[in-house]
Amino acid sequence: MSTLSFLQPIVVLLFFSLLAPASTLESPDDPSADRREVIVAEQGVVATDDGRCSQIGIDVLKDGGNAVDAAVAAALCLGVVSPASSGIGGGAFMLIRLANGKAQAFDMRETAPMKASENMYGGNATLKKNGILSVGVPGEIAGLRKAWRQYGKLSWRRLVKPAWDLALKGFSVSPFLRMQMESSESWILADKGLREIFTSNGKILKVGDICRNKKLADTLRLISLFGKSAFYKGLVGINLIQDINKAGGILTMKDLWRYEVVKVRKPITTDVFGLKLIGMPPPSSGGATMMLMLNILAQYKHRSDLFGSLGMHRKIEALKHGFAVRMNLGDPEFVNVSAVLSDMLSPSFAKILQKTINDTATFGPSYYGDRWNQIHDHGTSHISIVDQNRNAVSMTCTINGFFGSKILSPSTGIILNNQMDDFSMPINDTSKSLPPPAPANFIRPGKRPLSSMSPTIVLKDGKLKAVLGASGGANIIAGTTEVFLNHFIHGMEPLSAVMAPRFYHTLIPNVLMYENWTSVIGDIYEMPPKILASLKEKGHNLTSFTSGVICQFIVHELEGLKENGVRELIESVVENGVPELIKSIVENKAVGKLVGVSDPRKGGYPAGF
Repeated sequence: MSTLSFLQPIVVLLFFSLLAPASTLESPDDPSADRREVIVAEQGVVATDDGRCSQIGIDVLKDGGNAVDAAVAAALCLGVVSPASSGIGGGAFMLIRLANGKAQAFDMRETAPMKASENMYGGNATLKKNGILSVGVPGEIAGLRKAWRQYGKLSWRRLVKPAWDLALKGFSVSPFLRMQMESSESWILADKGLREIFTSNGKILKVGDICRNKKLADTLRLISLFGKSAFYKGLVGINLIQDINKAGGILTMKDLWRYEVVKVRKPITTDVFGLKLIGMPPPSSGGATMMLMLNILAQYKHRSDLFGSLGMHRKIEALKHGFAVRMNLGDPEFVNVSAVLSDMLSPSFAKILQKTINDTATFGPSYYGDRWNQIHDHGTSHISIVDQNRNAVSMTCTINGFFGSKILSPSTGIILNNQMDDFSMPINDTSKSLPPPAPANFIRPGKRPLSSMSPTIVLKDGKLKAVLGASGGANIIAGTTEVFLNHFIHGMEPLSAVMAPRFYHTLIPNVLMYENWTSVIGDIYEMPPKILASLKEKGHNLTSFTSGVICQFIVHELEGLKENGVRELIESVVENGVPELIKSIVENKAVGKLVGVSDPRKGGYPAGF
């Protein structure tokens, strides 16, 4: 018997046993079919804040790359076309879950310079927030290179070149970037480097204008040729440090040399609502806070207990508990966080907190056991990826505030981060109006500041079920959790789960923010008046919020494939002679439809095939 005749009945039997009804998103009557922010694909999906970067990631997958390759190319692209939110002058968290079940967390977070100290700002929060002293040691290039060397399939140059081309040839200014430039206009005009890139004839660029950064293109070309060495030991690093020192900064070449290439950490996990969540460990507070919140909500007996205005109130109270606990976290290389992290992942601890939730009232920060003031981190970009083999990457990149430190290195074209603002700072506040700053997050040379970034991967019965995460500073935790609950608890389709209007709360200030705005593409986000009225009756201090967290969400529909998808896979196996694929399917049952969503709030869209 030939290989062809032997394989065909096995594959047919295997796949038709997995068949299930097609996704409702494929119905021609479904309004989501007209939205470019959602895509249904069989092979792979890349969802980013900018559709151009989503397409670059998909092109990498089509060329034989995997999810890590696509993440490298997409992240570098975002650093060019979304320069107010990310870039190689900043850092990132990358969460990887391979099809074989192995999961890793790559920590490429910025670090404090060796000349930094706990009291370096003398109580002046402005110096910590903006300017040359707010710059931390960048980690993104080191981290991307490390992940690529461990898992990448395509050449490094192939992955860097799309971003290099965009910086050199120019790209069209998006509506969201224009909005960011408008809010940062005074800073852009004040900095020579930013002014040269983002203005024309003394005015900031308009939507549709072509933006070029030729110095950044030169930098990316060197990085494509010499890898991280160009940045941390070579010409790029030398020029970068010279620019920083000339502006009065404290970074040195020794900081670049000493930067830990990347911390490869063990992800944190929890089992909740019949699913397993994989998240980023400290110095991210996002994963642990999200898991604590979900474990609190899982204490309610019925999922219907989380519906309606009462369900919303319970979610907000769980979020406030999470924010109270999270400020005990910090960089595990400097602070022992094992006990508090264990509590945050414990259903028993969650049960104790759930019993304190009052269904008729909300309270001030002290009620939730808050000991420390909050840190409010800022702008980011997020990438969610699933490839042909069902390897998954959830990655959040950041330079912190819009345009980071508000300084662009003129020799390299790199926008410098202001990640030092994510550290807590000792203050002499005798008013007792606020809790003190958190010592676990005080500055130390080489330390990584606490973050709200929440890259998340979801499993069901040991199989990949979803990849999600968001950009949007401290509100990332609430936004990511709400999207999760909307889909997995409330049963919303992926696009609806992302588009639903949201609440945000960070405990301090004790204000409940609700979306009430029109996005850059014209979508209106407005919370129902009845829910607002009910929450106000319970004592919530409401204020409208004219922005929102930007979530990238991919759902892996494990229920089955359409018949034509089965035929295509059979033909592929027969044509290519890859019996290993059958083994993979038998062991993992990892083939299903992918539904990818890019949050319309930023105007991005996913790509797939």
